[in-house]
Amino acid sequence: MDIALLSVSLNVHSTRRIAEEAEKAGHYVELIDHTKCSVKLGDGTPKIFLGEEDVTNEFDAIIPRIGTKVTRHGAAIVKQFEMNGVFSTARSLGITRARNKVRTLQIMARKGIAIPQTLFSINPDNIGEQIRLLGGPPVIIKIQEGTQGIGVILAESKQSAKSIIDTFYKMDTSILLQEYVKEANGEDIRIIVVGNKIVASMKRSSELGEFRSNVHRGGRTSAIEITANERKMALHATKYLGLGVAGVDLMRSKKGPVLLEVNASPGLKGIEGATGVNVAKHIVAYVEKNVGKKRRK
Repeated sequence: MDIALLSVSLNVHSTRRIAEEAEKAGHYVELIDHTKCSVKLGDGTPKIFLGEEDVTNEFDAIIPRIGTKVTRHGAAIVKQFEMNGVFSTARSLGITRARNKVRTLQIMARKGIAIPQTLFSINPDNIGEQIRLLGGPPVIIKIQEGTQGIGVILAESKQSAKSIIDTFYKMDTSILLQEYVKEANGEDIRIIVVGNKIVASMKRSSELGEFRSNVHRGGRTSAIEITANERKMALHATKYLGLGVAGVDLMRSKKGPVLLEVNASPGLKGIEGATGVNVAKHIVAYVEKNVGKKRRK
């Protein structure tokens, strides 16, 4: 089987791990830098070019690892592969939905999945009212398209919250506000879903003096057994967004688990190290299963 890894570099740990496992399984794997791809429309069958090379019909499957700064272009390249009949581990629509935190939470709320109290607005004239709607400080302020804990701020007082929110509004930066779940104690849970199965889960704990538990922010990780409710939540969230592979982040509150966000290109280093699970191998097996089904039709 010929697999394209849509990523900017094999130096990215997760991309390299997937390539290693695909090659071990006997597949041909090629890195396709989606930022260097072009789509040509309007002259017969739409074609996808990597530079001047036509890669339209070169692959049986793609595994997208799309970066935050190039989401729209990356998703458009994924969409064209999809429309040309190539299997993808993540639908283009799922990638764009997951990248936008508000859109993700809107879908989850509509589907009845528990989320933290969340508010988004672009009105700089009633910041105090916005904070009060969440029960007052402390509040979490998030950039809507941030990743790895970047653009996530804890405002502990009303004054600091108003100052930070006002600054973001003046910078025309899309943000959302969330309640601070004190009882979570700086911990959250990352669950990896592949297909319709949960293959690994870990607890992330923040460093002393840091409320963000992301591995890239120095958070500690350990394997964890999740509850039946948490399993159901992760599987449903992945399905609702249209993703084949996803990292689902939950937090345990006194009201039960709440969904924080869903990542369409979850990192593998932290969770493989914490759990000992070969997540990359599960992803390759998922591709094999689905491309095999397609060929048998």
